[in-house]
Amino acid sequence: MKTAILLADGFELCEALITVDLFRRAKVEIDLVSIDTLHVTSAQKVEVVCDKVLQEVDLSAYECLILPGGLPGTHNLESCEDVVKAVSLHASMGKLVCAICAAPSILGHLGLLEGKRYTCYPGWEDEGYLGTYTKEACVKDGNVITGKGMGCTIAFACCILEEIIGVEKVLELKRGIQFE
Repeated sequence: MKTAILLADGFELCEALITVDLFRRAKVEIDLVSIDTLHVTSAQKVEVVCDKVLQEVDLSAYECLILPGGLPGTHNLESCEDVVKAVSLHASMGKLVCAICAAPSILGHLGLLEGKRYTCYPGWEDEGYLGTYTKEACVKDGNVITGKGMGCTIAFACCILEEIIGVEKVLELKRGIQFE
């Protein structure tokens, strides 16, 4: 399954890179896709070189889109029209749409959390999303997977990977990184 993690300046470093690390350990294809230039600066002022730039890719070719949080990264992702269109299209097609920390707010603003259970960084939940907010580390509801925040990134990435490679292979991965 082809996956893209979308990065914009101000993204949460660990939410992005731990996810990428775990996907690559599991031998699942994941591209770091910047919304602007190959070089993106995290909220923690660490520069990351992405694999691709949004203008070079067809996001509809991916089966899974992942949105890390961070500020102003979340706002920068949401202000990108191509990202918003791709996330909406993926959700409507039943493809995996995943967001962590502040980024589930993007899904909420698009109406993608309506009638669903979700989690996000405390204070980013909103009754207007018409979903059910939980304080769990990670929540899967249909094709939407949400994570609470940076400290929950391993659980978030593993939840996504369970959908892609299965529970048994994820258990092997967890043992390999001493997570269980």
